[in-house]
Amino acid sequence: MAKERGVEDRPRVQFVSNALRDAAVIALVGLLIGVLFNAMRPASLPLIALTPYQTLVPCPEPGGPVGALDAPSPEISSPRSFLIDARSRAEYGESHLQGAVSVPFDWLDPTSDEVLAELAGSVAASGANRVVVYGDGGRPDSGEYLGKEISGRGIKNVFFIRGGARAVLEREEE
Repeated sequence: MAKERGVEDRPRVQFVSNALRDAAVIALVGLLIGVLFNAMRPASLPLIALTPYQTLVPCPEPGGPVGALDAPSPEISSPRSFLIDARSRAEYGESHLQGAVSVPFDWLDPTSDEVLAELAGSVAASGANRVVVYGDGGRPDSGEYLGKEISGRGIKNVFFIRGGARAVLEREEE
């Protein structure tokens, strides 16, 4: 019975060894093609790094300039201010400043071009001369970062409210 099992295992062992051989041949052919192609390029890539790579490089922060306003500032309630709530739609639904539009800020996904174009059109149609953004008031503040994002993508005269929605809504309740 032991002989019978050995006979049955031979095709399996041969299949595995053939598969490994074929994989090694394919990898070797791919390596040779890559090295030859690289050698034929006018500005070939070095096979061994001559200088160490910088892996921890600071990323530039996208965005434009934004000013900061404190909660009791008259610019916040001015009819010449266009208000944007950067919090989630649920938070906006619970409470928001009168006249504010909801543009939820996503830390991982930039605001779409369509939303920004619609926002720019709304700001222009409102006749406002400043855009005031408020967020959650956290550290970092979503309102500040949405303000930087929209300022960097073409909307000018942007401000954010220090302390976010909490600071403004607490002042309104007093």
